[in-house]
Amino acid sequence: MIFVIAELGINHNGNIETAKQLIKVAKDCGCNAVKFQKRTIDIVYTKEFLDSPRESPWGKTQRDQKQGLEFGLEQYHEIDRYCKELQIDWFASAWDIPSKHFLRQFDLKYNKIASAMLVYEELLQEVAFEGKYTFISTGMSNIGQIAHAIKIFSYYICPFELMHCVSTYPMADEDANLNKILELKDKFNCNVGYSGHEVGVAISCAAAGLGITSLERHITLDRTSYGSDQSASLEPNGLRQLVDSVRKIEKAMGTGSMEINPKEIPIAKKLRGYIK
Repeated sequence: MIFVIAELGINHNGNIETAKQLIKVAKDCGCNAVKFQKRTIDIVYTKEFLDSPRESPWGKTQRDQKQGLEFGLEQYHEIDRYCKELQIDWFASAWDIPSKHFLRQFDLKYNKIASAMLVYEELLQEVAFEGKYTFISTGMSNIGQIAHAIKIFSYYICPFELMHCVSTYPMADEDANLNKILELKDKFNCNVGYSGHEVGVAISCAAAGLGITSLERHITLDRTSYGSDQSASLEPNGLRQLVDSVRKIEKAMGTGSMEINPKEIPIAKKLRGYIK
């Protein structure tokens, strides 16, 4: 069964109640897990960038905006408690090593390598060392970079799967390149999922038909909300439509058997009865 991940990312806008609403939406729609992003902003961004101007709901600098989006220990404890209450898994993509260490406080089943971090060798080693099943997004990365990441995870005997991804927000339909899913499977002989940033559900459904093992989509309560990821996200009705469609596609793909479906036999007898 395709493992469906609802990517909350930073669409909660630093509000724990919004995050909990999104978790509830993911659970109600039948997702397997929710995912967050964790950053230490003074590591991920330069001082010059953080001190530069940016108008946001939290202030007038990039630092104000980035700090406003980050959850701390108290909020993640509440996320952990709430996900356990709803019986849905959660995990997060760490964008730096202190953030990876921070996440180790929680008993998480999964890890995620964000596309931007696929070339961060020290972080890949930290994640692979844990030995937890890891989803590795491949956006912005060439085959050599993907192969090197796989080499690290193989060295640590850490289970993983790739996730085909195009890192544009929102992604244009013509950029999806879904056939790369098949190429990644063939080249690396591993499971391959899809992390989508498109508008709507059609492309994700097509990916499901190509035999992906995981599907990740950003979710939001309202696509017009503040934030860079909102426009590439699914609102609750869209998420429900996607999960329902994916589950139907899984059933419809079948085994590929060339035998007559037993349900067809009485129909054949009726419609072919006059043929001698």
